[in-house]
Amino acid sequence: MRKRVWPVLISVFLLFVCLNCSEKIEPGTTPAGGGGPSVSVSTIDARSAIQPVLYEAVGTVKAQLSATVSGKLMGVIQAFHVKEGDLVKTGDLLVQLDERQVVAQLNQAQAALAEARQTEFGAVSAQTAAEAGAQRALLSYRRNQTLLEGEVITQEAFETVETQHKQAQAALSQARAMVAAAQFRINQAQAAVTAATVARKDALILAPFDGKVTAKLADAGALAAPGTPLLTLERGGEYRVDLVVPETYIQSIRTGQSVDVRIPASGGQPFAGTVDVIVPSADQGSRTFLVQVRVSGAESLHSGMFARVPLVIGEQQAMRIPASAVIRQGQLTGVFIVDAQNTARFRLIRTGRTYGDQVEVISGIKDGTRLVAARPAQLTNGSTVELEK
Repeated sequence: MRKRVWPVLISVFLLFVCLNCSEKIEPGTTPAGGGGPSVSVSTIDARSAIQPVLYEAVGTVKAQLSATVSGKLMGVIQAFHVKEGDLVKTGDLLVQLDERQVVAQLNQAQAALAEARQTEFGAVSAQTAAEAGAQRALLSYRRNQTLLEGEVITQEAFETVETQHKQAQAALSQARAMVAAAQFRINQAQAAVTAATVARKDALILAPFDGKVTAKLADAGALAAPGTPLLTLERGGEYRVDLVVPETYIQSIRTGQSVDVRIPASGGQPFAGTVDVIVPSADQGSRTFLVQVRVSGAESLHSGMFARVPLVIGEQQAMRIPASAVIRQGQLTGVFIVDAQNTARFRLIRTGRTYGDQVEVISGIKDGTRLVAARPAQLTNGSTVELEK
């Protein structure tokens, strides 16, 4: 008897549970209407299309014209006349080196020049005297030659006069050589004076162009050798971005190509850029190319800033939707679709790359799916929506 009662009791209990659960919603569904007022939303239709494939290259902002200022001579740095951030004009004094050594060299060269000129004066006087002596010897030689022909003087007497004539000519040649040597020494001394004068000017380091001092690389009192970096100077308002591009994509890039330059530190508004230079040789270690992009209207930029530049490297069929339509809840990513009954349904999607304010959708929705363009705060799964006109 008891064996017959238990199955009956179990059947009654299950029927009671089913009756109580009949009003519950099955997992994954929400009744239309959601029990609340309609929510006004704007919608878009998701469509796939031929879209450009972008590679986001990263790089560094640099001044279009930049120079590292250094000295040309060995000397102690006496003073810096500028500091970081100062604006300078062409020819402004930047750094002054100790000029005592070059001044001493200049004085020595000037003294050597004066001595050479004095030597030249003496050599010219000796040449004048030699020319007079040679002239007298020549006249005597010619006169005695006539007397020899008339047998007025002996051959021995004529030979004496002839010897004196040759000696006078030799003395004249020697005097002329002394003058030439004195003039050569003058030229040497003059060159030494010119070099010392230039070296003295090099003790004053001037700005090569209008710009801004961006870095100070030494301190007063330090010994500056030729080529030692002292300051970095940049011309403001003209900037470029140096990009590192893998060799796989370099064939898709052309000089003159227009690009958008995004500087995270300067906000979301991109700067207009143009591919200016593509260095033809790749780095052997990283197999990458250096691409320089000239940036327009970038007065607010600074050297060293981080930059991102999307480069078009091809085309493909893809679906992109506004980033405002994408909802991220923890590890889940989805959108609100609007069905034929104007009910909002949350749909999970798989996203790809972000292109500005657009997000690539890899899977989860089909062409023609109507999406909520921007989710209002009161919109929930199952809400009835009212489409904005």
